[in-house]
Amino acid sequence: MRDVPELLVLHTLRLTGVAGPEVLAGRLGSSVEVLQPVLAHHAERGLLTHHRGGLPGWSLTVAGRARGEELLAEELVALSARGVAEACYERFVALNGQVLRACTDWQVVAGSDPLTLNEHADAAYDREVLDRLCVLHGAAVELLEELTSALARFGGYRGRLSNALARAREGGVDWVTRPVIDSYHTVWFELHEDLLATLGRTRSAERGTRGAERARRHGASTTGRTRQGERR
Repeated sequence: MRDVPELLVLHTLRLTGVAGPEVLAGRLGSSVEVLQPVLAHHAERGLLTHHRGGLPGWSLTVAGRARGEELLAEELVALSARGVAEACYERFVALNGQVLRACTDWQVVAGSDPLTLNEHADAAYDREVLDRLCVLHGAAVELLEELTSALARFGGYRGRLSNALARAREGGVDWVTRPVIDSYHTVWFELHEDLLATLGRTRSAERGTRGAERARRHGASTTGRTRQGERR
């Protein structure tokens, strides 16, 4: 079972949800022949379960998710990577709203009232959105270079994001936001989940933290305006 590290198997399934051996082999740089006994072994340990029917494939059990989180925590300690991961996560959060805004503007024409779906008939509009995304992508690449220097398993994101953006610039309109392919938004969403999982955080806690920070800034701004009024 040494050919495919336990952490990578469990963590990849956490990120993909349900995946067949072919998809997992591609993501893990392995082969179905090598991976099948690994998956069976982890299933015997109660870490994975196999689904049949409409959405066949492997997924984590509750125990598998817990074991994956344990291994992620051990990885940060073993590689002394928490500081880098936390700094890169904060940089990601600073970019996240802008990337999501660009993805929304790709789907719906910005400023339209009523909201109008982007049919991609306006080349200048699409070019402006992609130009914004390219600038943000440059910042994301710098972030990923630093992150990968500490945690090599993040190395695949740069290529996947770059591929999606290149296909979009070549006219592939699906490659910005379509969910069933490795579109820019699909990969960006996975990177977000990966960072949260690596640091042992959740999206709900993240939203709470960001909301509290916005409230704090708003309160400070309101207090400042009140004091200015009092001085007058």
